[in-house]
Amino acid sequence: MTSVDYKSHFSIANIPFGVASSNTHPKPQGVTRLENSVIFLAELQRAGVFASISSLPEGIFDQPSLNEYAALPKSTQRDVRKVLQEALAKPLPTGFTEDISAVTLHMPVSVGGFTDFSCSLHHVRNAGRAILNDETPPPGFFNFPIGYNGRASTIFVSGTPVIRPQGHFFDRSAATEKKPIVYGPSQALDYELEIGVIVGKGVSRLQGLNAKDADDHIFGFVILNDWSARDIQGCEMVPLGPLNGKSFGTSISPWIVTLDALEPFKVPGPKPEVALTSHLEDIAASSYAIDLKVEILVGTQATTVTESKAQDLHWSGRQMAAHLASTGADLQTGDIIGTGTVSGPVDGSYGCLLESTKAGKEPITLADGSKRHFLLDGDVVRMTATAGGAASGVGFGECIGELQPAVKF
Repeated sequence: MTSVDYKSHFSIANIPFGVASSNTHPKPQGVTRLENSVIFLAELQRAGVFASISSLPEGIFDQPSLNEYAALPKSTQRDVRKVLQEALAKPLPTGFTEDISAVTLHMPVSVGGFTDFSCSLHHVRNAGRAILNDETPPPGFFNFPIGYNGRASTIFVSGTPVIRPQGHFFDRSAATEKKPIVYGPSQALDYELEIGVIVGKGVSRLQGLNAKDADDHIFGFVILNDWSARDIQGCEMVPLGPLNGKSFGTSISPWIVTLDALEPFKVPGPKPEVALTSHLEDIAASSYAIDLKVEILVGTQATTVTESKAQDLHWSGRQMAAHLASTGADLQTGDIIGTGTVSGPVDGSYGCLLESTKAGKEPITLADGSKRHFLLDGDVVRMTATAGGAASGVGFGECIGELQPAVKF
């Protein structure tokens, strides 16, 4: 994999949160990042840096996940952010920080639930056109965010290898008109460029939630790659939704960018095309100016295959959270809500190969001259994102994964 320096993503305007360990800090614990320095927050707390914040529990950053911190009130988290920005404006003593190259990044939260939505009108139209030659959106698309419950136990942090799954799919090479169903390694492995919404303070069962109030329950965002086996998915989606075609692996970036860091980049979202039920009514500035990019790496050569924008999504993270709670279901701290593929309206802005290759019919050409209908073993997919442009100092770093051959059980 080619090495990229994401120093510019992590200015003092960002202050993201993650979990890391190192030789000198062997236990995974809460951290933040300034440029290429990783700051161990438990060390700062022991040194009294957060002494003015009485609502911050002792030892909260010593935990191997950020769940306890993410569940705190927004007022406490804002106080922590303010103190960190003041403290990091000056050099810290030795022992509090390590270079990014010296640490191992871990899953930032313990995930109890994962729901993946399909919030991009461009994606559903592009995919429908590619598969069915019909770009008509699903019947409920404009009334509520559509989605399905995924598998939380197969979410892993960026850098974790992705193993090509085995499963059932139609053998398109068979000479018969009715294609037989066979079992084997997926032949149509894809990525999906998404934003992951991390639930902070939970919502109790039967409490409900209005989209306008949902920011109090959202800790922040990550980049999310919902790896997809399109052939397995296509076989199992009649009549139910995705299962094994999606549940083998989902990658997230290690740094959670908070809503406070994203606040300056709020922009108007799409206007509703139908009257919404009251809990789905959102604020005027319902989206964020986040630019996303996907590259496929073969050896040392990287090919940009997608550049899209979060503000093209039809539904917001607040609306997705409100929709989940509208049945009386609870939301738990650490739950991840995926936006679904973030796609734009034109070639080069499609967030997955299913769209870019017209369901495998028209391959794309990479920088080394090779072609891809879908991903090959050894391909590396790298996703990056910045808020408000590259010069803003607020970015997500990367979400990266290498596809490795199927394993026989």
